[in-house]
Amino acid sequence: MANLLSTLALFIIFFFQLSHFSMSESFIGINYGQVADNLPSPEATAKLLQSTSIEKVRLYGADPAIIKALANTGIGIMVGVANGDIPAMANDPNFAKNWVSTNVSPFYPASKIIHINIGNEVLLSGDRNLMTQLLPAMQNLENALNSASLGGKIKVSTVHSMAVLRQSDPPSSGCFDPSFGDLLKGLLEFNDATGSPFVINPYPFFAYESDPRPETLAFCLFQPNSGRVDSGTKIKYTNMFDAQVDAVRSALDAMGFKGVEILVAETGWPYKGDNNEIGPSVDNAKAYNGNLIAHLRSMVGTPLMPGKSVDTYLFALYDEDLKPGPGSERAFGLFKLDLTMNYDAGLSKTSQTPSTLKTPVTPTTPAPKAKKTSWCVPKAGLSDAQLQTNLDYACSHGIDCSPIQPGGACFEPNTVAAHATYAMNLLYQTAGRNPWNCDFSQTATISSNNPSYNECQYPGGEE
Repeated sequence: MANLLSTLALFIIFFFQLSHFSMSESFIGINYGQVADNLPSPEATAKLLQSTSIEKVRLYGADPAIIKALANTGIGIMVGVANGDIPAMANDPNFAKNWVSTNVSPFYPASKIIHINIGNEVLLSGDRNLMTQLLPAMQNLENALNSASLGGKIKVSTVHSMAVLRQSDPPSSGCFDPSFGDLLKGLLEFNDATGSPFVINPYPFFAYESDPRPETLAFCLFQPNSGRVDSGTKIKYTNMFDAQVDAVRSALDAMGFKGVEILVAETGWPYKGDNNEIGPSVDNAKAYNGNLIAHLRSMVGTPLMPGKSVDTYLFALYDEDLKPGPGSERAFGLFKLDLTMNYDAGLSKTSQTPSTLKTPVTPTTPAPKAKKTSWCVPKAGLSDAQLQTNLDYACSHGIDCSPIQPGGACFEPNTVAAHATYAMNLLYQTAGRNPWNCDFSQTATISSNNPSYNECQYPGGEE
């Protein structure tokens, strides 16, 4: 009876963990760039998005055809004001009012416009005049939204490069470049007063390009690694994304803006590039985006912002064939032009779990086909050091490792191999049961043999 109750309790916990992934995932968005001459129609794109767990889309402009196509889909829309429009918007309040009446009011609320970014990486433009006009433009647009009774419903901000930081390593030392001084302070005061987020573009891909060591790649791809200890806080970071976001958090806190939230407008990894480029590949892109999505779904947060996921817009929906630069610039798309996936990052609703628990079987519904139950286990022959790395990695990602603590049902046998097997499998099951959730830097494999024993029950799931 005790064994049965233990199994039932684990199933209930597992069910609620999986149910969480099928709920709203408003923290996952995607960039919809248009520097291309071959993109699918806005209507086809809207249908594609509705087949995924993506709930927000970032546009770099305010294309009316796209905004209209997204009407009544429930998908949040982030639109943009071009850098070239900033001077007119800063100097003429009527320009801002006309912009709102042309690009927002005709579509809202059927088209769920939630955010307007004025400019992209303006502080890095080197144009001092444009930089000084950014805040007045934001203020005029905010006033125009208020005049249209949209104030507070649509947030106004601007997008920053990570280069606005003078220092980011270790994360606790994060601070802004003082050359931006009062400009940045004014922008942050605006964010604070209006409740809008500080918007950034962190790219672990570029960090790896500048430091192409195997351990850096694992750190960037959310794969098991020895981690990096922040000398200031003694916190061990196990991935670059958290480290970059927490560096921004530290910089905001140091300036006295602890209440300003962070939003990630762009992050991604190219699936191909030129022969001389380091890092682009399908495997790396799939690992980065797939593991990032799993990390966001875990709701574990970052060490400095635990228990919540930062709103994150993946880059990008499609490849953009007219973008200049190296080949990787034209190979960030998660989807092909025929609307199929370049690789599976776990965004399709049909791959979301638990698919067989959503719709009960009735006499008029054919019973689902039997599926094979799977578990994630270490490959044979791993060293205790590698197993310990995998164990530490899994338990740092929000799963419940109490069963392998002293007194827990799975504490015995008290070996690194047994404890690592339990933790690796639990992370695999809760992160979505995708193949990349059981990779662990190629040290794990998916098995159909249940590793449960005695009172120790391993959650299993259908492939």
